[in-house]
Amino acid sequence: MVREAIQSIHVKFVEAMNRGDAAGVASFYNEDAKLLAPNNPMVIGKQAIQEFLQGLMEMGMRDFTIETMDLDYSGDLACEVGVYTFNTQPEGGQILKDEGKYIEIWKKQADGSWKLAVDMFNSDFPPPT
Repeated sequence: MVREAIQSIHVKFVEAMNRGDAAGVASFYNEDAKLLAPNNPMVIGKQAIQEFLQGLMEMGMRDFTIETMDLDYSGDLACEVGVYTFNTQPEGGQILKDEGKYIEIWKKQADGSWKLAVDMFNSDFPPPT
């Protein structure tokens, strides 16, 4: 049941990412969530996460996918490990492909829904030079 709930959120999460809806993606995070993106300081809070994601989207991020590899849960916490891919095409630039892995900590809310509390991802590719 927990896996199905989180998978249904993923469908909406991916749809929002691919239509460039940073506010829609941020709605799946707790108010005090933490995003740990590579080569960036920790981003804390739903609003700050929305702004960070908006920046990625403005750089031409598209074709986002995620795949859950493992999902374990106990009580009101769930831990997910998976893989992602996306492309970025800056205006007038070449398409840059990224793929990597992620770990997410989900927290069950008082209303029974699940929200992201911690989201960390990193690329399988070396940093750009």
